Amino acid sequence: MAIDEATQTNGVPEPEAGQLKKEEAQKSQWSVESVLTELNLTYAQSTTSPTPFFHLLERLKTTPRAGWRRFGITSCESISDHMYRMSILTMMAPSSLSSKLDLAKCTRMALIHDMAESLVGDITPVDPVSKEEKSRRESETMDYICTTLLGRFNGGLNGREMRAIWQEYEDSVTAESLFVHDVDKIELLLQMVEYERSQDCELDLGEFTWVAQKIQSAEVKGWAEEVFRERRDMWREKGRTCTWRANTEPKE
Repeated sequence: MAIDEATQTNGVPEPEAGQLKKEEAQKSQWSVESVLTELNLTYAQSTTSPTPFFHLLERLKTTPRAGWRRFGITSCESISDHMYRMSILTMMAPSSLSSKLDLAKCTRMALIHDMAESLVGDITPVDPVSKEEKSRRESETMDYICTTLLGRFNGGLNGREMRAIWQEYEDSVTAESLFVHDVDKIELLLQMVEYERSQDCELDLGEFTWVAQKIQSAEVKGWAEEVFRERRDMWREKGRTCTWRANTEPKE
């Protein structure tokens, strides 16, 4: 698994911040069972019905994206909010990308990539959880979802396909997975600007701008540049100055 490429961007500007050492992470007692017990959640297991899985998805609708809450945005987007807009963005791929990608897979991947957060939660770089431990928790959760909950539904076909698409995103090797990683980042940057606008530019979320440097495709880089010009002009109109990281401020 390409741990270094794990998208852990909804936090602080340095990707390595707040992480435990690998040996410390191995001591963790986290498990799917411990979370289900702690949250008093009960889902019927190993049934031929997808209904238990349908109920688990509700947690994606109600679990907030944690990084924004550090800035006092209490009514912030949920995990499913984030994944929904990502799925729409994949459909907006220009022909220069769509001619080379399986866009239907990209859309499915956008809707699946953060599904493990239904039980793991939205771990950000400021949390004392290493990338290795984050990966372990998410992998265990996807095994629970795709095998324990969905393993007997439709012969396990749907669960296996979902697990494979999630793993493809995590491995970050295929053209589709790299594009969806880019979409993950541009969605974050869009939300950043929208929260600043909603706060009348009294809230500076510039520490997230470093994420643009991780975008690989020229097409999505172009989207990010447009969003950053929009951000610059918005702050200027308010007579204020905003911060930028990693040399991302638009050139005049």
